[in-house]
Amino acid sequence: MSPLPRRVLRALERFHAARPWDHNAHFHPWILRQLPGQVGSAVDAGCGTGDLTRLLARRAQRVHGIDADPEITARARELTPATAPVSYAAADALTGLGERSYDVITCVAAVHHLPFEEALRTFRDHLAPGGTLVIVGLARERTPVDRLLGIASVPLNIVMTLLKNRGRPVPRPVSMTARTRPAGLTFTEIACQARAVLPGVRLRRRLLWRYTLVWHRR
Repeated sequence: MSPLPRRVLRALERFHAARPWDHNAHFHPWILRQLPGQVGSAVDAGCGTGDLTRLLARRAQRVHGIDADPEITARARELTPATAPVSYAAADALTGLGERSYDVITCVAAVHHLPFEEALRTFRDHLAPGGTLVIVGLARERTPVDRLLGIASVPLNIVMTLLKNRGRPVPRPVSMTARTRPAGLTFTEIACQARAVLPGVRLRRRLLWRYTLVWHRR
């Protein structure tokens, strides 16, 4: 159960519904900081409208975006300049990587749509030696630490909303039109499975209801 009263939660939901901003895009600069300056190839699993995919194209010689939703993938193509070294495919992330290996694999707010451990193995097996895997994910709240981080995220979320939208109602960003679903695994379960599949992986709980995972293949 949420530690905040229902009346407060409803008021916050109305406030943010009128002033939406993309929490996932907030982590894009952090993701780029985890990567080498230039890489040969990258894949963005669960690419949505391609915001991160296009950013990766500034670092990589070629980038492939994959999303299971054909409509959102078509929108990503529309938003991507024809000259960008980017391709898209409407495919499942577990089967759409083909036979290639990649220097960078990213997955933002999408891995909880997949069988988690199987997804990690798939990403691991398609990562080239020396490559980097970066995941920004969602976890189900369960522990007191989870709840405290959730409470701490509320005022930060309000501040970010006011800074990004200047407190004014705005349309929902195109990047937020993709389908969503709640997380099933807790952070503890995520960490346990990740460490079994990816030795040396770095995981961290984050504010704004996210966690991060970084793994470098040797």
